Amino acid sequence: MGVRRTIGTWAGTTAARRAAPLVAARGANQFMSRAIEGFPGFPGAREIARRHLDKRGDVELAIRDVVEQHVRLAGVQGFVTNVGGVVAMPVTVPANIAGIAILHLRMAAAIAHLRGYDLADPRVRTAALVTLLGRDGVEESLRGRDLPGRPFDIATGINEPDPAVVERAVAAVTSQLVARIGGKHATLALVRRVPLVGGAVAAGIDAFSTYAIGKFAGREFPSNVTVERA
Repeated sequence: MGVRRTIGTWAGTTAARRAAPLVAARGANQFMSRAIEGFPGFPGAREIARRHLDKRGDVELAIRDVVEQHVRLAGVQGFVTNVGGVVAMPVTVPANIAGIAILHLRMAAAIAHLRGYDLADPRVRTAALVTLLGRDGVEESLRGRDLPGRPFDIATGINEPDPAVVERAVAAVTSQLVARIGGKHATLALVRRVPLVGGAVAAGIDAFSTYAIGKFAGREFPSNVTVERA
């Protein structure tokens, strides 16, 4: 119960989620494309997956390495802010939110790719984006009918996601990230007077959230799944 309360505090308040801006589906698709395909200085999901698979020769070991790599990157002070400065989300949000979103989305997409999902498929891209909500965020969005299903359901659905679905998914992800950053700032306020601690706490929170998203994405993109397409 204590762990749940801690995570709940870190995730922020409902009011913060509701205050997050709505992102247009077109902008969301542009953001997903940049995060998944990559850009100068930031290799895409397929390239990251290939590197780890070539090194390991085993899909599951490669997935473990993908998660560990992104956890390390998230834990490097200033890294997510620098990424956000290069490619911002299609909405006015702080660079650290954009950076951690890009990092998480690339990680989730790399996991999906290693498990045999087609990253060119809009269903898979949208599903990868939805994993950024995490298990609790997805459950909450399902209760509020903001999503048509879990990431796996979206990835394996018969029809491509309606633009309205993508828009709602991005709004939910954005609001969750805004709330998380708000929670992180509240935590940092408690340790601000302690030299060198604030940055370490911030990096630790980003690393923990990355690990949790990686594990969730691994469960939502199982291997050996036969999908019938329309």
